[in-house]
Amino acid sequence: MTNVAHAYTTLVEIDAETAFTFLSDPKALGGWSLGCWDASVDPTGRFYGVSLFSGEETWGRVDADPARLVIDYLVGNRPDQLARRISARVVPGPVTGRPDGVCLVTLTAWRGATMDDGRWQQLMVAHEAEILLIKGQLERKP
Repeated sequence: MTNVAHAYTTLVEIDAETAFTFLSDPKALGGWSLGCWDASVDPTGRFYGVSLFSGEETWGRVDADPARLVIDYLVGNRPDQLARRISARVVPGPVTGRPDGVCLVTLTAWRGATMDDGRWQQLMVAHEAEILLIKGQLERKP
């Protein structure tokens, strides 16, 4: 753990492509992102929801790279001021010596220069909870 970045990883009992598709879906994000709960998608593809912490509206956009199984989430409090601050990476099981049909999922966050210690602590704890929500939702899918 550092003061400028935080990453949290879990093993998921599902194939990497399914995990990537789920994490790339802005509507699905509304069921696991505590900072953008109940997300909707506007006609431009941006998502918006409500922070369960502050009640404020949160905006974002998904930038997914299927070849690398990486998703960047550009987020902010306004649709015209989004910053690339959160990333998800999916690693297929065989890459780490595990079987097909499982993968590792990592969420990474970068601390903004003006983010105070309390807000940073909240974000780190939220990501640790969110990774468990992601795992649970992926593993219960048929």
